[in-house]
Amino acid sequence: MTVTKDIIVGIDAGTSVIKAVAFDRKGVQLNASSVRNKYTMGADGAATQSLSQTWDDCAAALRGLTDKIENFTERVGAVGVTAQGDGTWLIDAEGKPVCDAWLWLDARAAPTVAELSAKDTDQARFAATGTGLNTCQQGAQLAHMDRHHPEILDKAATALHCKDWLYFNLTGVRATDPSEASFTFGDFRTRDFSDSVIEALGLTHRRHLLPQIIDGTTITHPLTGEAAAATGLLEGTPISLGYVDMVMTALGAGVHTGETGPACSTVGSTGVHMRSVDKADVHLNDNRTGYVICLPVPDRVTQVQTNMAATLNLDWALQVAEDLIAEMGDRPTHAELVAKIDGWMQKSEIGALVYHPYISESGERGPFVDANARASLIGLNTNHRFADIVRAVIEGLGMAARDCYSAMGEMPTELRLTGGAARSAALRAVLAGALNTSVRVSNRDEAGAAGCAMMAAVAIGAYDTMEDCIAEWTTPLLGVAEQPDPKLVQAYDTLFETYRQTRVALAPVWGRFTQPAQ
Repeated sequence: MTVTKDIIVGIDAGTSVIKAVAFDRKGVQLNASSVRNKYTMGADGAATQSLSQTWDDCAAALRGLTDKIENFTERVGAVGVTAQGDGTWLIDAEGKPVCDAWLWLDARAAPTVAELSAKDTDQARFAATGTGLNTCQQGAQLAHMDRHHPEILDKAATALHCKDWLYFNLTGVRATDPSEASFTFGDFRTRDFSDSVIEALGLTHRRHLLPQIIDGTTITHPLTGEAAAATGLLEGTPISLGYVDMVMTALGAGVHTGETGPACSTVGSTGVHMRSVDKADVHLNDNRTGYVICLPVPDRVTQVQTNMAATLNLDWALQVAEDLIAEMGDRPTHAELVAKIDGWMQKSEIGALVYHPYISESGERGPFVDANARASLIGLNTNHRFADIVRAVIEGLGMAARDCYSAMGEMPTELRLTGGAARSAALRAVLAGALNTSVRVSNRDEAGAAGCAMMAAVAIGAYDTMEDCIAEWTTPLLGVAEQPDPKLVQAYDTLFETYRQTRVALAPVWGRFTQPAQ
């Protein structure tokens, strides 16, 4: 019996979880397999991950689909791979890890970022990449290593990102994609490396570490025999190198469906806010922050601003409540507290307090970069209760999203929303009011895996163009548009002005809370 190659697999290797998701050729999700991943935090700001363990976990996730889908191995027509962005994954000439990967969470490059950002050459670097320099990026991390740990780079033959490392293990090919290549070391207009950008980072003598750039919508490489044995897939299966996970998630969730003006926000532990524009219409802000990331669509890029912490702020508030209640009796579950959010929102006054959602110990990176930034709650009086604090935190997420989109130009005409928080009616209403735009939720469960699977589908000829694929995989899964409440729009216009004024005023004192005690 002949088995049809009717399955396309998307791999989405996040910082904590690696997922392998199977779709049919029409974009219907068939099943998923996931494996928890691990990383290590150090007191010096280090955040590292084992390259070998990450590959083993990826292979295990793929094998996990074998028992869930009948004739899975024989039915796989292609595999796309994406992963956590930024970071530095170094391998030697034999393809062995040089050291554990420096993740996007790693803060050790902060002094080097400050030094490079202050140089006259950074303006030209930003103009080419469209991306603000920060500690997350491979360019900053390589520059820091070159200054302080040159012995590491001396052992390396190739600098990869996480998805590139997985692609290397799947195919034996050292490569990166146009998105991470251009926002780190290149020019988003040409989708290629830029000598002037590499020079601005002080890395001209390390240029040999950068691999070739390939576009996974047009190029695939076959799965090697060794990788086939590890994953359970058939040797020779076409593998597509996806773009960075942020843009893959946005593609799967609807950032680009042909109209002008929509945007996409992923509100999870962190917040990612993206809009699709023609490369000629990019708005570069004066503060030199954010990203410009190429889409796997000719001449289209995404402008991006990212909050270091989004729902982490709400998790903090609920944890405070959980701890207090536990002091008096049984500890409530996180789910029980989440179920009370809508009730707390109804009991509280709109826009009564200002909350700055900079709860991360790494500070903030969008739409401004300040490792010292800290959360604050402003306007309290004796009449306020916990419900008011919860509302303030959720409204703070709306204000942060507006702050990010303001740095990219005009407000979006429609917001497509993904991430766990998209299920919250309260948050959707706040975002609609804060941005004065309609909100639609993507019903795509695994948008990141879908995005890279879409690239693989185009690469093997299942669709002639990415637009054709988007029309079938993405657009039909967008929910009904939820319109903004005029009362919230008016209140949040006023609240946003206060939010911006107070965050600028507080910036000079944030450093006092990050200095070690004397």
